[in-house]
Amino acid sequence: MNFDSKQHWEKVYNTKKPAEVSWYQNYPALSMDLIAFAKIDKDQKVIDVGGGASVLVDALLDKGFKDVTVLDISSKAIQHARERLGQRAQSVQWIEADITQFDPPQQYDVWHDRAVFHFLTQEEDRKKYISALEKAVKAGGHVVIGTFSLEGPPKCSGLDVERYDPQKMQKELGGSFEFIKSADEIHVTPWNSEQKFTYFFFKRA
Repeated sequence: MNFDSKQHWEKVYNTKKPAEVSWYQNYPALSMDLIAFAKIDKDQKVIDVGGGASVLVDALLDKGFKDVTVLDISSKAIQHARERLGQRAQSVQWIEADITQFDPPQQYDVWHDRAVFHFLTQEEDRKKYISALEKAVKAGGHVVIGTFSLEGPPKCSGLDVERYDPQKMQKELGGSFEFIKSADEIHVTPWNSEQKFTYFFFKRA
């Protein structure tokens, strides 16, 4: 039986509140720092891939970003975010899609992904992700991808994950993206266990 990714994530968000999942953050500090490092204008386009119920969209709106898109496979995760944002949700573009089947409707200045790419354990799915990434990011645009580091857990949400360091990530993204820097984060889950993440910052060549 084939694994149904959408069914898995709908179940997660239908059975748990956003603050009850292991990847929950009160404030996405490192993500915001890396987006700031891109030095884009507030009216340039940012997409948060797998953003779901994350509060990154709230933080971006608070900073005055005007063109924010949130993509997630789970309609329930998006619903959580929209309810939390209230009226402000109307100023965000919401896309319910599987990233491996995503055909970008436009191009973006910043692509942000915290903890989607590491779930793509099949090479074929990673190639589809990177194909969407290449279509979606403008020339000179920026990519922020956060995954479990090589010292991170081998599983999350009951699923196997791939873990990355800069060399391994650079090999995946190939020649279209120039590696600029990485940053490590120790994420503390809602039940006080530690998970080691590494974030990678690339520029579209």
